[in-house]
Amino acid sequence: MKAIVSIILVLTAGFLAYLLYLNIKEPIKFGEIKSERYEKVIKKLENIRTSQEVYRDVTGEFASNFDTLFQVLKNDSITIISVFGDPDDPTGQEFIRREKKRSALDTLNFMGVDLKDLEIIPYSDKVFAIDADTMTYQSTLVNVVEVGARWKDFMGEFASPRYAKYDNSYNPNSMVKFGDMNSPNLSGNWGR
Repeated sequence: MKAIVSIILVLTAGFLAYLLYLNIKEPIKFGEIKSERYEKVIKKLENIRTSQEVYRDVTGEFASNFDTLFQVLKNDSITIISVFGDPDDPTGQEFIRREKKRSALDTLNFMGVDLKDLEIIPYSDKVFAIDADTMTYQSTLVNVVEVGARWKDFMGEFASPRYAKYDNSYNPNSMVKFGDMNSPNLSGNWGR
């Protein structure tokens, strides 16, 4: 009888140890996956922001969809202006202004931005949400853009709100984004 009780106690202790291991393993795994995926999404958003800035240099506005963005960036060029001298210099120093065209795609490649799959959210088959328009800001008409993805779109198995118990700031429905449709701002909400 003593042997049976000892075996039951050992099995119970083993089961409780296993549950403790799972309770420790899950938050660590969540934190690692969250950090890794967050960094990849931020990198893509930074590349999209750079692409939007080059698009704005070409067209004067932001693209409201990826098809238009890619078409212009692949087929158009930006004007690069070089200025030598000061036009207001009273000494009569020569003032030279040179303009040259450079392919928008070459410019992006030089900056390390690859357009292939740029619109796809990492760890997902979904596309980043994108919106662009104009608004009046301080009595001036300005272009605005907003591009982002919800946490649940790239967190896979950790897309549930129940994982907020491991990170109080985690909300799977909130967006990781840059830009704002209500103000002329290209900053990202990731803090760098």
